[in-house]
Amino acid sequence: MTRLLVRSFGVSLDGYAAGPQQSLENPLGIRGPELMDWFFPTRVWQQMQKTGEAGETGIDNQIAEQGFAEMGAWILGRNMFGPVRGPWPDESWKGWWDDEPPYHVPVFVLTHHARAPLTMKGGTTFHFVTGGIHEALAQARAAAGERDVRVGGGVATVREYLKAGLIDELHLAVRPVLLGKGEALFEGLDLPALGYRCDRQVAGERATHVFLRRDGR
Repeated sequence: MTRLLVRSFGVSLDGYAAGPQQSLENPLGIRGPELMDWFFPTRVWQQMQKTGEAGETGIDNQIAEQGFAEMGAWILGRNMFGPVRGPWPDESWKGWWDDEPPYHVPVFVLTHHARAPLTMKGGTTFHFVTGGIHEALAQARAAAGERDVRVGGGVATVREYLKAGLIDELHLAVRPVLLGKGEALFEGLDLPALGYRCDRQVAGERATHVFLRRDGR
């Protein structure tokens, strides 16, 4: 059965999964990149960015690799696709990436404003879904077949799927930093009441990897 997963989602000790004042210059918000400092040294990231560096191959890298394995589709909030707000002024913005995004499968972008599908190199096609989270999930599951669907973020999108009890497993990469402000991942959410429990945790080189699972999944 196709599962809906969150993988490699960075969060601070005080519960923030993005910093404040997100913008084109600061897509993760002020101090937001500190949440992903566990990921940047890994071989997965170095190969994704084509830096020419070998990258580290420890526990953090192994878990990052698992986050891309067997994914048949992705779901992204519009902010994860780009900083453009409101109606699309044109179709010049093609994402935060170069011509070959790291997904290599269909990606379904939640938006209030329709846009034609965007096909990129490497097998990634962005589909812009205006019908909400359930429609995006239905389309993603149809595209994924027997493989899993990954919710890539941002924070508001993950929260919506959590509130609806649709996420089967949530992997948090907990970083030993305090942001103090930003986008709080769990504010106002009663995870036990929604059926979530802590399934396991793994100590990595730069993060503690915590896996939450919904009961019965």
